[in-house]
Formats: sequence, C-alpha cells, structure tokens
Amino acid sequence: MPRPFGARNDKNFMEKINIKIDGKEYSADSGQTILEVARENGIDVPSLCYHPDLQTRSTCRMCLVEIKGQKDLKTSCSTPVAENMEVLTESPRINRARKINLELIFAQHQEECPDCVWFFNCQLLKLAKRFGVKITRFPDRKIQRKITQCGPIVFDQTKCIDCRNCVDVCPVDFLSVENRGADISIENSQDEWKECIACGQCILHCPVGAIEGVGEFEEAQELGIKKKKMRVVQFAPAIRTSIGEEFDLKPGEIVTGQLVAALRKLGFDKVFDTSVGADFTTFEEAGELLERLKSGKNLPAFSSCCPSWVKFVEFYYPEFVPNLCTSRSPQTMLGGVIKNYWAQKEGFKPEDIEVVSVMPCVAKKYEIKREEMKINGLFPVDKVLTTREIAYLIKKNKIDLKNIAAGEADDPFGMPSGAGVIYGASGGVFESALRTVYFKATGKNPAGDEFKRVRGQEGIKINEITIGDKIIKSVVVNGIRNARKMLEELKKNPQAFQAMEVMACPGGCIGGGGQPVPTNSQLRKKRAAALYDIDAKKEFRCAHENPALQKVYKEFFVSEEIIRPILHTSYAPKKKSAIMTLKNSKETR
Repeated sequence: MPRPFGARNDKNFMEKINIKIDGKEYSADSGQTILEVARENGIDVPSLCYHPDLQTRSTCRMCLVEIKGQKDLKTSCSTPVAENMEVLTESPRINRARKINLELIFAQHQEECPDCVWFFNCQLLKLAKRFGVKITRFPDRKIQRKITQCGPIVFDQTKCIDCRNCVDVCPVDFLSVENRGADISIENSQDEWKECIACGQCILHCPVGAIEGVGEFEEAQELGIKKKKMRVVQFAPAIRTSIGEEFDLKPGEIVTGQLVAALRKLGFDKVFDTSVGADFTTFEEAGELLERLKSGKNLPAFSSCCPSWVKFVEFYYPEFVPNLCTSRSPQTMLGGVIKNYWAQKEGFKPEDIEVVSVMPCVAKKYEIKREEMKINGLFPVDKVLTTREIAYLIKKNKIDLKNIAAGEADDPFGMPSGAGVIYGASGGVFESALRTVYFKATGKNPAGDEFKRVRGQEGIKINEITIGDKIIKSVVVNGIRNARKMLEELKKNPQAFQAMEVMACPGGCIGGGGQPVPTNSQLRKKRAAALYDIDAKKEFRCAHENPALQKVYKEFFVSEEIIRPILHTSYAPKKKSAIMTLKNSKETR
C-alpha cells in the first residue's frame, strides 16, 4: 500500500545525524533517505520513478550512489542515512551503471515526444543528454503492447517503464501489476466492481508520459482551425496559481492577468473567469444546504463540484447518490449562464457560441459530455483543455507568459468574489458555501475568516460550525481513500455529519490531474496559499456580494422554472465503463 501523501518513509525525524556527501558535511534527520537529504541541499541526484507522494520502489535505479565501506551501489531513494555515512553521488562507476540502466529504460519506452505531457520538461531526454546515452541502442521491446482508453484517460503501454507509480497512486485500485520479468505489465482492471474515476493522478505521477488525458494535445491543436462561432474561454480558480510553473515562475505565483492576456492572444473572443461560476454554485449550494437542514432530507449534503467524486459515488456507493447536491459545478454553471443569459443579452443563439474551459482536472473532460449536463439539448461547455494543454498552446504560439502585459477578464463574468477563487483548494467549496449560508441565516456576512478551520491539506477535517441557532457538523475530505472511510462511517451512523465536501485529488483542484508535472505536496501548499492571498485582498469575499451574480438573478433567474434546468442537474447510479483498445499504428512504423 502507498504511504500517505507527503509522508516520508520513516516518522522519526527528531534525532539529528551527520553525514558526508561528495566530501561535504551535512546535517540530516534520522529516517531521511540519501536522496531526500541530497535534494534538500541542492545536490542533483537523478531519478525517474521516485515521487515524494508515494512508497519508494527503486525500479528505475537512476539514483545509484556509492557508500564508503559497501561493495554494491545503492539506490539513494530507498537507503536511509546513518551517522557518519560517506556518500559519493558521481563517479565513473556510478555513471556507467546509470547509463546502462537508462538505455534499458529507453528499450521499454516508445518515444512519441511531441505528443507527451512531459514534452517541454522531459526527464528522460535530459538524462540521455547528461549521460551521453544513445536512446536507440536497444530495440523497443514493447512496440506491440496495447493502448487503452477508459473515459478520458489513455494508457499507452508502449511507453510504460513499469515503475508502478500509477498503481500506487490510484485511489480505487483500478490499475494492477500483471505477470513477471520481461512480460510484466500494468493493466486496467476487468473486474466489474472496479471503475476508473478519471481523477488523473496516474498522469501526474507517471514519469514518462505513458498515461495522458484524451485529446492531449490534439484538442489544443484544434483551436487553430478557422473559427465559425463566437469563441468564449473560461479558466478555473486553480489555474492562476499553477500555470506559471510551466514557464519557470515560482510555484504559487499569481498570473491571472498574464493568463487572461495570453488567452486573448490565442484568439478567444471573450475571456471569463470560472470563479464567477463558482459564485453561482455557492449561492445555489448554500440554498440547497439550508433547505435540507430544514427538511431533514438527503443529509448529509455532499458537494458535487468534483466529477471524479461524483463518479465514485455513482459507481461505488450508489445508495448515497441522493445526498449529492444538484447544483452544477462552476464550469457547467457558468457555461449555462453564458449560453442562456449572456447569449440573450448579446443577441447570440446558444448554438453559435463555443465555450472552452481551461481546467486543472482531466475528469472535467468527462463531466462536460454527461447527458445530464445538457440544457435545452445543448452541452453548456464544448471543450475542456487542461492546464498543461493551454500551457502547450501558449508556448507553441510563442507567447511570453512571463513578460506579457496583464489583462483583465471580460464583463460581466470577469470579477469573482474571494469565495469563488478559493474553490481551487481543499475546503474552499465548503468555506465559500458557509459564508453565504451564514448570510442567508443571519442577514449579515461572517466576520473575517470565521470558517478558515476547514482549510488545509489534512485528509479528514471534522468541524462543528455554529450559524445563528444552527450547529452544522461538517467534514471536509481530501482524497478518495479518505472519502471511502467517511462513507463507510456514514453507513454505520447516518447522522454523523450534515454536510461533506470531497475533492478526489490531494489538496483539491490545485493538485488536479490536469496540472503541471511534477506536482507534489509542497507545490500544492504554495498554490493553495496563493489562492487564499487573493481571497484576503478581495473587495467582496462572499459569493452573494458579487454584483454580476446579483444582476443576473435580478434580470434573468426570476423563478425556479428558469433556475432549475440551467443551474441544477441530476445524478444516478452508473455501471462500469467500457475499456477501449485503441489501434496501435506503431507496429508498422
């Protein structure tokens, strides 16, 4: 079993020890590995399979080091430090071993570089250049392996190096290791009781791009086709503090204005902020929660913004489907408002508007194609591009995101509340809803960050929230494995909670499957912290304060008959999706 996200191999970090690496002395915590200590001190030890989120397996063997007094080379990712240990990270012997290991890895990996999530930051190619490796020394032994697609996830076995990161990170055990030796392979589960929930964590943790989102990056290329429709783009809350990493900016650096300007340069007619959609979701979800608290029905109320969480409930726990809030997610909420209210105001037919969403999430590609999302026969969002895909497109068009003059998103959906922005972090959906629930229950806004205790990267956060004469027992859940624990608890005690927020990806959308690679716990924390900084500086911090939202409700959403089909949807139990085997044209190359 994989260790918890962000955990190290050993929890005894109190005792300090002294070690020597490449002739220099360093202080380390007992329990740390050689690789951890080296990287903390800026020593470049190469690795592919290592990921700080996961259990160490030492499969790639690129992090080999010499330890004085020991005959064999050791993998630094799995070797704990010891008092007075002397380590050498570079030598002819080490480099010879690394070179051979890398050549063998390339024999398992069919190169398809232009269509890869690592295209601009490929560790394999960097290591090949560093060690002078001829990447075609050995024939590609996996060229006849299959390529499969399940939902929006494509798994190309011809690229897989068998590191097993995807197996360890999958929260529903959909992937497994089959066979041994040269025949070893990673397979999608054929078990009718196991289903991929499209969270995309396998993509983030694959070091060689063997797993990717469907259409990545072909869908981005399609944006270059001559347009026939009004093209509108919306960008998710979490994008503004993560996309900068693709352009060598610091993790968590806020680039909202630069992103808006870059999207305009790509030819979009209007640039809107999905955080405004989050304000609409908050307003409707707060109303739903108050209704359920009053009626006592369908409690606890489950958040429904995360499509992977929704799919998890529909497949694995269908008895809890009625607990899911019917308020749409921010992207489909805003898409519906654009194609109905905004289209009417601007004189467009809904079918003449193409809405493109830039999302941190691969599952959003799946969400927009759900039949339940249609409004008057039309999908509210036509295409989803991940953070990686839009970064790819910006680079391809030679747009300098670092230095471009900042722009502002378009009215009327360009100015979100702080509550809308924090949707990108775990706890953000619930904190946003609580601010508006508080207003609806008391007639005034909460003071300051009254509900900030729901924030953070912890797996399970349980709180009792007092609002007026109501006490709401809530739980904010980070990750599907923790969600399973809470659902099992609710089976035993249905009254344990009244409200539950779940985000499938660690840290929430800031750790989504469509985000830049690599992603780890430290990066997630910095991205989330930046979102809360934006919130703290906002003129209005509650969704119901948003002037755009107030205007749309006053002018358009004047009755439940109009509100329900546009701002709400429905969910139902689901069966296992088909696993498609795609044609492998590589065999005839």
